Amino acid sequence: MNSEELRNKLSEVKDKLIKTEEPVNNRIYLYCESESSYSVNKFLFEEVPLRFVIATGIDGDGCFEILYHYSYDQTGCVVNLKAFIRDYDNPQIESIAPFLPAAEWIEREMHDLLGIEFKNHPDMRRLILSDDWPEGVYPLRKKVTK
Repeated sequence: MNSEELRNKLSEVKDKLIKTEEPVNNRIYLYCESESSYSVNKFLFEEVPLRFVIATGIDGDGCFEILYHYSYDQTGCVVNLKAFIRDYDNPQIESIAPFLPAAEWIEREMHDLLGIEFKNHPDMRRLILSDDWPEGVYPLRKKVTK
């Protein structure tokens, strides 16, 4: 699949997206609400298919953002999906680990450091913080919610 065919394939999920951007060649940004994240990620991984690279959690302005980074190795294109979690005090998003086991550890890391709950994650044990770390205290949060 070439770059144009990739763009056409990605258009199949446009109804689940807030917007799409291509600021530079070989970089595509997709934006969605957290409720659509699971289905869009599943589509990117299983239907396109893209290679999952990593995910990044960000404490944004009044919401959390999860950036899922994918690579389309055939063309060198990087596809980023940014999912917005609008409920700052109770951040939740569906885990992609059930269909993409490579996401298990990074979701655990984001849970430890930002307090984001990954629903249906197969193993939500702490990964980075010690077992005696205080509940409700998240080192990478901008504001304390405890």
